[in-house]
Amino acid sequence: MNTIAFLALAQAHQHLHWLPAALELSRRPGVRVDVLCPSRAGLKFIRGFDPKRRLNLVWIPAQWSDGLFDLPSRKRVHTLYRWLFRRYPVLVTTESTSARLRDDPKFHSSLIRIRHGVGDTATRVDDTRLDQFDLSLVGGNKDKRRLIAAGLATEENCIVTGYAKFELVKRPTRLFGNPNPIAIYNPHSRPELSSWFMQGEALVRQMEQISDWNFVVAPHVKLEGGPAVSSTAPNVLIDYGSVRSIDMSYVQAASLYIGDASSQVYEFLLQPRPCIFINSHGAAWQGKEEYAHFALGQVIGRPDELGPALARANSLQQQFEPLQRLAMKDSIDDSPVPASIRQADAILAFVRSRNR
Repeated sequence: MNTIAFLALAQAHQHLHWLPAALELSRRPGVRVDVLCPSRAGLKFIRGFDPKRRLNLVWIPAQWSDGLFDLPSRKRVHTLYRWLFRRYPVLVTTESTSARLRDDPKFHSSLIRIRHGVGDTATRVDDTRLDQFDLSLVGGNKDKRRLIAAGLATEENCIVTGYAKFELVKRPTRLFGNPNPIAIYNPHSRPELSSWFMQGEALVRQMEQISDWNFVVAPHVKLEGGPAVSSTAPNVLIDYGSVRSIDMSYVQAASLYIGDASSQVYEFLLQPRPCIFINSHGAAWQGKEEYAHFALGQVIGRPDELGPALARANSLQQQFEPLQRLAMKDSIDDSPVPASIRQADAILAFVRSRNR
């Protein structure tokens, strides 16, 4: 029996990236999958995708934080449960902070990372912890190319396996009581990249005045601080963190994407549609890898430019769609074999080679 542990230590948005692989592995003969999570709410969320109860869910309490997005610090969990983690020969995670486990001289397990998201900025080739993983599974050639170029992975231990989150997508529910098109505004959590901290409130006030559009304002669930914006306008829905903000409900329902640096733009572009990017920091973005997505739509710098950009979005889409399709092909490998199967195959091949 091969026992593989999945570390569900991050917020719930990351669960959707490893769950398909864990479920696929749990169906394989001779494989046991344990899921270690410090949150009972997280375990309930995970079980919702596992009605046949194939996954062995293990609660590892660390403190009173017990939500989907409010969790104990990973450092605390790593410290409290290092005795447990090192019992598993193979650990799979979506976050790079678990490389910290290697600081324990008694830790000799293998670490596998499934990359969550495929954003341009989020590739984080400055994160030197990434070279601590024995195997990296990424969505497309873009991430593999960048990680290898940065010396954080090799041709042999970085495998392109596609984007398994797409396998969990459910049909979106009706969001507004009118037939007007919907735009999603999805600002990034990091202040140095996000449009929310400097322009979020002004953008929402502009949206309130554009009555022929509906707007979903859904900042990244890890966003902390910034303006506490609210709205009573019937065409503005603000969601600071719910299951709908992570399960692709909003990007499926939307006709247009408004953002800055979030990787969610590539989930939106599963079906090419107009995009507007807010360059609130005045970045000289042309030709820079971390801003590659800015070439996939209009780029504006001020909130008062939003209305005119929306008015011309559909007419400009013809020039952006070929670029969007090329970017998606590079970011997310499209294969007839589901990503979950490719991930499970890669993990099991690694386990077999480790056991030899």
